[in-house]
Amino acid sequence: MADQYAHSGDDKRPTEIPAIRWEEPPEGPVLVLLDQTRLPAEEVELVCTDAPALVEAIRSLAVRGAPLLGIAGAYGVALAAVRGFDVEEAAAALAGARPTAVNLAVGVRRAQSAHEAALAKGGDVGQAAAAALAAARQLHREDAEASGRMAEHGLALLDELLPGGGHRILTHCNTGSLVSGGEGTAFAVALAAHRTGRLRRLWVDETRPLLQGARLTAYEAARSGMAYTLLTDNAAGSLFAAGEVDAVLIGADRITADGSVANKVGSYPLAVLARYHHVPFIVVAPVTTVDLDTADGASIEVEQRPGHEVTEVTAPQVPVAGVEAGGGIPVAPLGTQAYNPAFDVTPSELVTAIVTEEGVVSPVTAEALAELCARSRRVAAG
Repeated sequence: MADQYAHSGDDKRPTEIPAIRWEEPPEGPVLVLLDQTRLPAEEVELVCTDAPALVEAIRSLAVRGAPLLGIAGAYGVALAAVRGFDVEEAAAALAGARPTAVNLAVGVRRAQSAHEAALAKGGDVGQAAAAALAAARQLHREDAEASGRMAEHGLALLDELLPGGGHRILTHCNTGSLVSGGEGTAFAVALAAHRTGRLRRLWVDETRPLLQGARLTAYEAARSGMAYTLLTDNAAGSLFAAGEVDAVLIGADRITADGSVANKVGSYPLAVLARYHHVPFIVVAPVTTVDLDTADGASIEVEQRPGHEVTEVTAPQVPVAGVEAGGGIPVAPLGTQAYNPAFDVTPSELVTAIVTEEGVVSPVTAEALAELCARSRRVAAG
């Protein structure tokens, strides 16, 4: 089950917004999420006491973003274990909540494996639950550290490709602290450029579905004091044509063995535009987003969102006179069919570089990605 309560956060900086946290009140452990469907109108926290509540939060996009989904998945397994629910059942439900984002399943497996290993060593259910929670907390810490390293590598790459600063960066969807244990992926790079005086303008695509650029990236940019401008997705072409984009920075929900990148729908057209206009197209993602078990982009299951997100305009979650909060206002004739994929896939040949916490891959090839993952495993093994 889940409960909600509102809180004010007007004086907070983006890095202080608690996108996710584990708490242990007297009535029992809970997972607390910042409900991202309510932003930017209000900051409301969603309190999950079991895995089904977290699954619903994931499906509704109350919690979202590849790295954060991995963290949430791991905590969800731990929540089931600590509260005495069926861990295997919870893990299966969590891993299947959103099929495109590979980090979710990675996080679930990590906590589940820790739980199983503790039991295999003769530990009791309490010790196994503690092991799952420790694994989730470790993943949370690792993601925060990875975010910082991605920002460093990404900024260095921008300086190499675009010497002199004054970067005008176009980004898509939302990739900041709302999707991460740290300051994010692609947004973290732009934020690093801003802090060092190298960012001239952050162009923010509004981003369908659910306008995650307009609602969330603009929200984070404003709170960071960045110079930013919001544009409709289909205005990006005119922006390129006017010579107003120096680089495109996006995140990723899955990177396949051949370097294909699944990201929020609209990313692929940006890659095509960037190639035509000779603008670097850079993907920023942790190594956990690289899925060597998925051969290519055609093998990715692309999530299809409900058609009403296209045929209706959703009213704000906060009450508006005469309109039911959260309801839809029709903008298309009744019965209109809608095509609404959540993601598209960009082939590796359109990607200038993939920036990870372990370094930069450029050019993007299957061999380079495999070596990156192998190096990451060696580092993790110590």
